[in-house]
Amino acid sequence: MGKFRGSRRRFLKSAGLTAGALLLPSGRAVAEIVEAPQPGSPTRRNESGPADYTIRIAASPIEIAPNVILSTITYNGQFPGPLIRFQEGRQVTVDIYNDTDTPEQLHWHGQKIPTDVDGAAEEGTPYVPAHGKRRITFTPNPAGFRFYHSHNRAGANLFAGTYTGQSGPVYIEPKNELGRYDREVFLTLKEFEPALSHGGDITQDFLSPSAEDRSLRETGEAAMKASLSRGMLHGYEAGYTYFTINGKMLGYGEPVRVGEGERVLFHILNASATEIRSLALPGHSFEVVALDGNPVPNPASVPVLWLGTAERISAIVEMNHPGVWILGDLADDDRHHGMGIVVEYAGRSGKPSWVTPPPFRWSYAHFAKPGATAPAPDDTFDMTFAKDNAGEAGFNRWTINGAAFPAKDMFGKIAPATFHLQQGKRYRVRMRNASDDIHPVHLHRHIFELTNLAGTPTAGVMKDVVMVGGYQQCDFDFVADDPGLTLFHCHQQLHMDFGFMTLFDYV
Repeated sequence: MGKFRGSRRRFLKSAGLTAGALLLPSGRAVAEIVEAPQPGSPTRRNESGPADYTIRIAASPIEIAPNVILSTITYNGQFPGPLIRFQEGRQVTVDIYNDTDTPEQLHWHGQKIPTDVDGAAEEGTPYVPAHGKRRITFTPNPAGFRFYHSHNRAGANLFAGTYTGQSGPVYIEPKNELGRYDREVFLTLKEFEPALSHGGDITQDFLSPSAEDRSLRETGEAAMKASLSRGMLHGYEAGYTYFTINGKMLGYGEPVRVGEGERVLFHILNASATEIRSLALPGHSFEVVALDGNPVPNPASVPVLWLGTAERISAIVEMNHPGVWILGDLADDDRHHGMGIVVEYAGRSGKPSWVTPPPFRWSYAHFAKPGATAPAPDDTFDMTFAKDNAGEAGFNRWTINGAAFPAKDMFGKIAPATFHLQQGKRYRVRMRNASDDIHPVHLHRHIFELTNLAGTPTAGVMKDVVMVGGYQQCDFDFVADDPGLTLFHCHQQLHMDFGFMTLFDYV
């Protein structure tokens, strides 16, 4: 099977299915974020008063480089959407306006909030109607780096869902700071202008532990061999033309300006629809202090960051190597086509430099409690992920325990949930990946603890997305503490759209 380095790098753009002309804007959105009330002031909850925050969904042009203007669906007429800063535990009211022709879902990723505002139709969240409005009220939690994004399914439509510009950072102010730093910088990584091709799969030589399960490999490769022997092509994958950080291609946005000796806290979001991203800053290291907004028990310095789709990393960089540098993706092709940003020291100028860092394997275990093991769960759910190559109109069909979402019962009716929870109990999800794809899996409305990485026990790392390596096993534990339907899915848009979902419910 052919391999494409890193992110299915802009592969075969001219050979595959092109996505067609970009959506034309219906007028640039004019909207605002209204700051939340100050501590001690009354919270506005009624329908007649102004909201604390306003988000408008509309088609808007975005200029990612001089004379490179795209049109996509955005929040408040910009990409990324406005940074929203909440106070943990302080109730907020948000007005969501939808100026498009399509009903929308706005998901508050990483927050423990009720199903009616979480932003997933599968859980029963009402849609924001086309050319309509929805007002929601919730209490932001937990503290840390979260984000908001569309949760519409896209299918074969590469101008819907997370292929669009519907993504923005959220920061819920913590009571305790994430170490000593001088200032914060938020970075949102995103590709634009997707196209489909019959492609290969991402290499995963950056992941550690790297041990594969032989039985999972045999199962996955046998299924692929059988599919290809029937004359099937590889299922469609997405590639991209433009790569951006904070909506600008490398060299065209404002640089990150720093002073020697500063400690800068970077909050980095991978807002891609499908891609795994890496970042390095020559001559510097990243002290990782939080993953997916959750403080890590063992902050550690690493030379390279890796982020699966929808993952976030908060890392402190000590500015101790003066110059003008490129903070960018390890993949030369993606970096040359925009996936980077300039970091410029005060008093320095000139062409920004890039130096490839030495090889490094990314592991969540770097940040775990040394020597610790997680407590025994009350119950365990076993899941096996499998790929039916090109099984649905040329797209890969994905299954969990042999069933593609939406699952159906013995009478052919859609089953509302596959896994059942009792409030207050601790559950272990044991994931076995019988495909060679890396899956960034996400659990809604709960935070989970990583307990096993490819056979290696671990504890203490709390997340809401985890990359499950090809032909590997990965376990996480979570406490059932947020009643209601709970969606579990791969955050790779092509995977979730073609079956890779399931539901938990509370009984």
